Amino acid sequence: MTKFSVLDLVPVREGGTLHEAFAASAALAVKAEDVGCERFWVAEHHAMDGIAGGATSVVLAHIGNATRRIRIGSGGIMLPNHTPFQIAEQFGTLDALFPGRIDLGLGRAPGAGPELQRALRKNLNQASEFFPQDVVELRALLTGDVDLPVTATPGLGANVELWMLGSSLFGAQLAAKLGMPYAFAAHFAPDHLDAALAVYRRDFQPSSALEKPYVMVAMNVFAADTDEAAETLASSQQQSFVALRTGKPGKLPAPIADYTASLPAPAGAMLDHLGQAAAVGTPQKVRDQVDAFVQRTAADEIILCGSTFDPDARLRSLEMTVDACAKIAV
Repeated sequence: MTKFSVLDLVPVREGGTLHEAFAASAALAVKAEDVGCERFWVAEHHAMDGIAGGATSVVLAHIGNATRRIRIGSGGIMLPNHTPFQIAEQFGTLDALFPGRIDLGLGRAPGAGPELQRALRKNLNQASEFFPQDVVELRALLTGDVDLPVTATPGLGANVELWMLGSSLFGAQLAAKLGMPYAFAAHFAPDHLDAALAVYRRDFQPSSALEKPYVMVAMNVFAADTDEAAETLASSQQQSFVALRTGKPGKLPAPIADYTASLPAPAGAMLDHLGQAAAVGTPQKVRDQVDAFVQRTAADEIILCGSTFDPDARLRSLEMTVDACAKIAV
């Protein structure tokens, strides 16, 4: 059976507050736990008015306190923005607070321009070059499998599940070499999906943490009572994608009925391209689209994305989706 999880950006909607955004994310995590999702991940983004997950480990503590069983983690921590030692301490602390529930998904792309690089006091281009080395060091800080001159406390001995994130062949190759589970960000970068999964599975080397390849793929999913209602629900995130790609990011906007019909051709083509890793419609239509995607990718797990202007609509969408897809098998 395919497992289902949730990826949340902690969206801040137009006219809304940070407090409301964090409350909505906690409510979504509770719903994900209630409907049987495997994990709830928060993504690290910085200096974006519409995304509040920048202090990812702090947000995860908030999520952990709101839930009881579901795994919680990062999807992901952009390691070039940090030092391995800092992340070992942060996620070691989370593991001590929420034992046996912590995932640490790691990404290489810092996603930062010159101004943010200065704010972070990092040469992010150089840091990206050292990413494989930093992943190995971080793992050693948690496991103690390599002698290091300093000990992370909290950190050493923490039961943290390490994941490699990616949207290209690089992450797939590194995940395979290190024997890590692999999550592919098809929800915003679907181009190399099939090739990356093939490389990961072909080159996978078993590790003490993982005996065989394990794949999770991200999809944008919006379910509602009618196709039209689901398409309107999806339009808030679609507007955000268009705004981001045209250099005008902002808070999550209110939905617009029949939004795509009014778009210029380049924006429409971009959304159509992202649609290959999306399911939008009634529960039955969503199930069929998700099933086809699972058959295409043979994913062990699907992580569901999709910000909505009305937080309650996302709760309903998640419940509909998981209920409809409950019996999908790889």
